[in-house]
This record gives sequence, structure tokens and C-alpha cells, in this order.
Amino acid sequence: MKSEHPAAWTTSEAGFDASDGTRLFYRAWQPKAPRNDGPQRALVFLHRGHEHSGRIAPLVEQFGYGDDWAFAYDARGHGHSPGERGAAPGFATLVDDLDAFVAHIAQRYGIAREDMLVVANSVGAVVAATWLHDYAPRIRGLVMAAAAFKIKLYVPLAKPALRFARRFKPDLFVTSYIRPGMLTHSKQEADAYAADPLIAKSISAQILLELADTAERIVKDAAAIDTPVLMLAADKDYVVHEGPQKAFFERLSSPLKRYVQLRDCYHAVLYERDMSAALAACREFIAACYAREPLPPTHYLQADSASASARAYAALQRNEYGNPLTRASYALQRRMLKALGPLSDGMRVGLTHGFDSGESLDYVYRNQAGGKLMFGAVMDRGYLDAVGWRGIRVRKVQLQHLLAQRIAAHPAVNPAQPPLRILDIASGSARYVLETVKRFQDRPIEVTLCDYAQHNVDRARALAASLQLQAKVDCRRRDAFDSASYAGEEGTYDIAVVSGLYELFSDNAMVLRSLEGVFASLRPGGHLIYTAQPWHPQLEMIAGTLTNHRGEAWRMRPRPQAEMDALVRVAGGEKIATLIGVEGIFTVSVARKAAAPGAAG
Repeated sequence: MKSEHPAAWTTSEAGFDASDGTRLFYRAWQPKAPRNDGPQRALVFLHRGHEHSGRIAPLVEQFGYGDDWAFAYDARGHGHSPGERGAAPGFATLVDDLDAFVAHIAQRYGIAREDMLVVANSVGAVVAATWLHDYAPRIRGLVMAAAAFKIKLYVPLAKPALRFARRFKPDLFVTSYIRPGMLTHSKQEADAYAADPLIAKSISAQILLELADTAERIVKDAAAIDTPVLMLAADKDYVVHEGPQKAFFERLSSPLKRYVQLRDCYHAVLYERDMSAALAACREFIAACYAREPLPPTHYLQADSASASARAYAALQRNEYGNPLTRASYALQRRMLKALGPLSDGMRVGLTHGFDSGESLDYVYRNQAGGKLMFGAVMDRGYLDAVGWRGIRVRKVQLQHLLAQRIAAHPAVNPAQPPLRILDIASGSARYVLETVKRFQDRPIEVTLCDYAQHNVDRARALAASLQLQAKVDCRRRDAFDSASYAGEEGTYDIAVVSGLYELFSDNAMVLRSLEGVFASLRPGGHLIYTAQPWHPQLEMIAGTLTNHRGEAWRMRPRPQAEMDALVRVAGGEKIATLIGVEGIFTVSVARKAAAPGAAG
């Protein structure tokens, strides 16, 4: 449906499909006189909690970019989008919906992500910041208005009470205490808010708690974000605290970032009586964003030595982390692990082969607790339920999902066509690949499994035999970081997989060398499925207590998603999708090698 806007746009209403198939509602504002001095640009607006995209219409006009597109969608559980009012399957789903919406805009309207800028308010600002951190989209910039990193709940111990209450009532909802007059000094805007029948009065306690947990993570690891950011904060905000907004801003690695505290302003900073200061800051920032290009992929090549993650990693290597008390605590845990760990089957594998080894990961994948005596099995269950290992198992599921998608998308069986060829450059036992290939016994598939350790090669060969695969499986001993490992196989494979490897090595030159070999091995239009670890909440504990496959302290440098994607891009790939795991610790992505000129792809 289309209608004529009284100003510079033609408005329309439509829907897009989220990654889970849910159809979400959105509005589009098409410029009647689009710019002719360059590519088409777009402002993507995210409404605050409780609201909907209909509330964005006045902002489009007030921002005044009459030659640019504008878009806004109703978050699920809001406005005309489906779902119980104020609810969603999870906060991560709300972030994934934003990623799907931007992908829809790029595909449907032909506007590149590099030419989009996001304007997000309150809860929407946290959704957008999480998207920048976890998905690393190459957008032009982000305006964050009164970001809800920490909501003022007023009731003492409100969050612990909500967590406890959800044990008995998982679908608990919380009614908003905010009155319209607490949001804005404008009586007109307050009255419009109060009379809007689409405003959701309540919010799911699950979403509220997951919002708080995610916000804490994003504020803590804001240094991983280098997209230009403007933050607008209200000096009289009754809804959210300003402290976390300042902390987030100070930690940002963005070369262009600005923080503006708006005087005599309530929470709804974009709906205030006097918006002159906010609009002036937004217009100046947007102009600055479009005046500069996004950071080039080559910018990240030196991030292993010159970045926030590199500095944190160097501190880990020098044992300069925590304080004397925490370091003493880790030393005690290390001694207890050596003494009692062998009672747990999983800990024993880690102590013997390294907690990052293929043997250890294979044990974690099986997720079957065992040990000596009853105490050992209980220890093992706790070990397997650690957040990192839960993330590893989710990563396996996501990797298999994307691999199955790519296999299914391969052209239908044709005797005249060569078989689908899959390469795994550091397979370990290759359980995730072989179990997936087992589902496609009717397809002609050839699998090449490589690993630097002969015992992993032998384990992969044994697993392939036990699964009785129809596919041809070739197991080889190869070093993923040696250019010679890829020589003579240029343009051979349709799909390449690298899982859990690059996370173990901080050196970007090594990773890039491997990626270049992988992309050389792919045919034009082929795909790489790769994993990353953008952050981890237990880096210091792991460094202080666990050992790696080399018998050394297991010190890790989380590689931000933007950095990992940039290395893939430099090597010859273009990311097309990312899946986020438990608490954003691990990601699984797909990149495509450019097709040959004139190829159908």
C-alpha cells in the first residue's frame, strides 16, 4: 500500500521475513526527488520499547533528508508485527531481526549497507549496538538516543526478584511504570503517546532481563565497535541511567564518535518540546559520516598488534590482569584442577591433550558426563555446562545448519556435473562435517579432511568409516597455515570449512595466509563457512587455570567480528550471513568468493 506524503516522500507499507520465517511489518519513505549526486542513501529508524514504526513518521520529516530513503519496522510483539505484545523469543532474536531487515533493504531496494545509517532510541539503541558488535555490519554510522543500557527499575533488587519469579512463571510480564509526562516536556507528544492504541504497555520479563545482560556485555566490550557513533543523552532521564552510556562511549574504538548531553530533556529525546539541539547534532554527525568512507578491510591487518584486543592480550601474556587476590585464586584453582581434575573424564582429556584440542572439543560435542566415583561425574557435568562449552555445542549446530544449507543449495544432481566437493582445513575428528554429509547420502559428494596432527587424521578416517558414508572421504595430514597445503588445488572446491582454528591464533598474517589459500582452493562462486570468537567472559580465568594443546597457559585474543570479516574480505570473500551463539561468544559466518565474470553464480 502506498500513499502520498505531504512533504518529500511517498510512503508505503510492506513486510519482510525474519530468519525464522516470521513476517514483520515495516514502513518505507521513498524520496520523490532522489539524489542524483551519488548512490542512494537510507536512514533506518528503530523505535523505542513499547512503541512502533508509526511513531517514526514525524522523525523522518523533522530530520529532513528529502532526497534519501527512510525505513522503520515494527519489532515483533509491537505495532502490526506478530507476537505477544512486548515479547519475543529472546533479545538475540530482536537483534537478528534488525540484521534481516537491513538485508531486506539491500536486496529489495538496492541500497548498499555502506550507504545506510541507523537512528535508534532507547531499547532500539541497545539492539543496534549489539548488532554492531555481534554482526559487524559495514554501515555508515549509528545515532543512539537515550540508550537503555541500564533501566531505572526503582524497586530494590528488582532484577534478582524477576529472575527468581521466572522460575515459577517463565512467561512473566512487567507493566511499565512510565507515564507519558515522564518521557517528554511536550504535552502534544505526551497526549499522542497516551492515546496511541498500538503502544504496548508491558514487556516480557525475559526480554527485560536479557536486555540487561546483553547491555552489560556490550558496554564492557564496546572497544570492539569502530563504526561512527553519535550518542544523545538526556540530563533528566527518568527511564535509563546515563553512566553506562558514558562508559560505552569512552570505550568505543570509533574514529568518529560524539557524545551530546541534552539539557532540560527527558528520555524521549527525539520527541521533546525543543529538539533543535538534538536535530542539529544529528545532522552534523550524519554529514560527517557520509563525508568519509567506512574503514577499509586493510585497516584491520595490524589489529593483532594495534587494537584494544591486542593490548588486552598482551596484558594476559604478561600476567598483568585482575589483582593479586584474583591471581592467587586462579593459582589455587589450577592446583585443584591438577589434583581433582582427573576424576572428571572431560577435565582429564583437557589436562592430557589441552583444553583447546580436537580431543577436548570432541568430548564437549558428545556432552555425556562421566568420571570416577560419583563426585567425578558431578564435576564433569558442571564442566560441560560451562558457558564456553555450551557455546561450542551451539556453534556446532549452527555450523552444521549452514553447511547443510550450502549443500542443499548446490545444483540438482546431474550425471554430467562433477560431484560437490567440500574441504575442511583443520578438521580434528570432523564430526560436524561428516554427520552433516550423512544426511545427503543421495548426493555425489567428495570430502577432503585435513589436520596437522596424524592422530586427528586417523580419528576422522575412523569416524567416516563408522558412519558408512556414500561420499568419498579423503583424510590428509596438512598444515592449514602452510601455503604449500593448498598448492595444486586452485579452484577445486565448492565449500570450504574452517571451525575453531583461527580463534586459537592471534597473528593476523598467519590467518590471512591461510584464508588466501582457502579462497584460492574455492571455485568462483564457492563458499567459505568460518567461525570466530569475538569475545569471552572468562578470559582471565581460562588464562590462569587451563592449558592449551601445546601445554602452555591458554591465553586467547578474541578477534572482533569486524576484524575477522575484514580478513575474509582481503583474502577474496564477501560475508553474506552470520549466526550468533550463546552470549555472543562464538559466531558462524558464510562468505562467498566472487563468481567468474558472466557466470550465473
